[in-house]
Amino acid sequence: MRISISSERVEELKEWFGDYVHTFQYSDPERQQSIDMKKWHTLRVCAEISSLGTRLGLNEEELRLAEIIAMLHDVGRFEQYARYRTFVDGRSENHAELGVATIMGSGILDLFDDAVRDLIVRSVRYHNRASLPSDESETCLFYSRLVRDADKLDIWKVVTDHYLRKDKDPNKAIELDLPDTPGFSEEVYHDVMNKRIVNMAHIKNLNDFKLLQIGWVFDVNFQPTLDRVRECRYLEMIRETLPPSERINRIFGVIDRSCFR
Repeated sequence: MRISISSERVEELKEWFGDYVHTFQYSDPERQQSIDMKKWHTLRVCAEISSLGTRLGLNEEELRLAEIIAMLHDVGRFEQYARYRTFVDGRSENHAELGVATIMGSGILDLFDDAVRDLIVRSVRYHNRASLPSDESETCLFYSRLVRDADKLDIWKVVTDHYLRKDKDPNKAIELDLPDTPGFSEEVYHDVMNKRIVNMAHIKNLNDFKLLQIGWVFDVNFQPTLDRVRECRYLEMIRETLPPSERINRIFGVIDRSCFR
């Protein structure tokens, strides 16, 4: 597939994104904090995907495509929060589909080739799925995997920063309003031990949510991503916020054997 994207087109999309996010302004500090959180998340995912793409040897136009996908991957979050005041898809709508509707309704990709526009839209649509469709093109699967990895890297950064300072700077949106109660669910434990992405329906408390975040490592697609996880100690930092137990030791034993050897 031939990719032709100018640096000017990327700058136009950055300007559109900034203007679009600016339409979601609130006088309530908690609501504005949630919008700002998603804006900065998006910008950091753009940086993460560029770094991963460079380490994977992408050329300039491939890197521009990756950055555009990252810039648009969570654009549905803003409308989701405006409508429902939550980032939980199960309590509102699938934010990826909201994002696709926003992209298509805005016309921001109208000047792109049909094939490139379709690839961007499909990558946004797939970025939050439990698994990617097996009948997709290799090019689409590559960019979908790339944005999924970049997304995870920044979410790991956000949640580990939050857990370190949550007492001083609480943020209910990050914790999905989950209760901070002892223990964790049997279903969540078995999902992680079997190297499955944790089913959101099994999440009952904050510890379950932390195990879900730890279990994302089984859905990492590229070695540079795993290298970043190890360098930044994201999984270890989440582990330090969990109550020590033999079961937690077993989970990390499975992760070490499966991902870091």
